[in-house]
Amino acid sequence: MENMKLRGFSNRRRCATTQRSTSTSVFEVLVKRRFHVQAPNQVYVGDITYLPCRNGSNMYLATVIDLYSRKLAGFAIADHMRSSLVIEALDHVNTMRGGLDSAIFHSDHGSVYISAAFSTRCQELGVIQSMGAIGTGADNALAELFNFTMKREVRRNRKVFSNPLQCRREVFRWCIRYNTQRRHSWCGQISPDVFEAQSITLTRQHNCPSPSLLFRGHALA
Repeated sequence: MENMKLRGFSNRRRCATTQRSTSTSVFEVLVKRRFHVQAPNQVYVGDITYLPCRNGSNMYLATVIDLYSRKLAGFAIADHMRSSLVIEALDHVNTMRGGLDSAIFHSDHGSVYISAAFSTRCQELGVIQSMGAIGTGADNALAELFNFTMKREVRRNRKVFSNPLQCRREVFRWCIRYNTQRRHSWCGQISPDVFEAQSITLTRQHNCPSPSLLFRGHALA
């Protein structure tokens, strides 16, 4: 192949967003793959995904998803993967929800999630951290599925974004649409925002089971 000036084809190297910390700090696995809860603002899952741009750089999206409605309760986009990125996403949730006291936040063992800065912010907000087992993505499958869906629908057939500004705009618009307009099978083919609004109305006015029970047809553990 060398003499013929040929070379083998290889896929673009995947950007690793989970940089495991060497810290001895360990958080208990609290979610244990039970991705359903009975009310909003109880349990969240989060992750970071990379968004490649044409100039060879990457943007990064940090997400915080409410297990109850699958609502993207908070997110942040930046050109770095430092602790401040995930703190910004968590602070977004705290502002939108009016507080996070006693809520659980589940993530993988990425260094930003186990960092002193993020752990301190969780303690300040009253958030209880949970982390899945090392070496498996199944414990945070819901957050990873969200990232897969977002990339598929935003990037479509493109491998990269033209530039960081385009990336920010398109991802931001999709995230807003995801909460307000995009139909979700978990929510009974309505958007997460509508699902939460209807569940609050039904529970308060009629004292009936949450729509999460009605739509999925089973009791929640």
